[in-house]
Amino acid sequence: MTAAVPEVLFSALPQVIEPAALTPADWLSLPHPVLMILFVYPVVGATIRLGILARERRLEINPIAATVPVEHVDHGRWVTTGTMVAVLLALAANWARNGASGDSRPPLLVAAVALGACLALWRVRLPAARATCALLSWGALVLLIAQPPLWFRGVRPWERAWGNHALSGVLLTGLLLFAMAAAPEIRVRPAWRRLHTGAAFLTALLLAVQAISGSRDLLTLR
Repeated sequence: MTAAVPEVLFSALPQVIEPAALTPADWLSLPHPVLMILFVYPVVGATIRLGILARERRLEINPIAATVPVEHVDHGRWVTTGTMVAVLLALAANWARNGASGDSRPPLLVAAVALGACLALWRVRLPAARATCALLSWGALVLLIAQPPLWFRGVRPWERAWGNHALSGVLLTGLLLFAMAAAPEIRVRPAWRRLHTGAAFLTALLLAVQAISGSRDLLTLR
């Protein structure tokens, strides 16, 4: 009787499930979340902290260094550019996963426009040029997610609007591009500063939505 007890106990344990091997398309899906987790989200935290310090300096609450507002802007640029690169990596992974066999030059050209216009925001100074680059970058991104070969598991971006990772990602990128393009106006105009604060709260909400919906999509990758 006593010898049978261990066998009964072990038979009640759940069976170990061997993990499935990752395909090349699965591996291509990993750089997007890795870049967001290891780079974008930590820099977002630093950007928020620098923004709070910049506000305290402006209100003369905290006599901090004059370089803090500049660092806040620079961190915001890195967040925007990192997010743009991460989104393009995700779309490339969707392209590979869907086995798209058409001409790859048009989507590559549009992706180059999206990234190039974002990078141009680091250099351009005139307001019209900044607005043009931001709209061009965001418009190219919208055009990319409207292409069926770039959809994740065939889900249209406008379906499940409140839980669609691609749609909320494009909205998030648009808000970041706005903040990057309007940085000089935000620095000197109170109305723009209030608009930026409201947009920042929405950005933080979208970052939380992205973390939740992205984890969900990885769990249902197969």
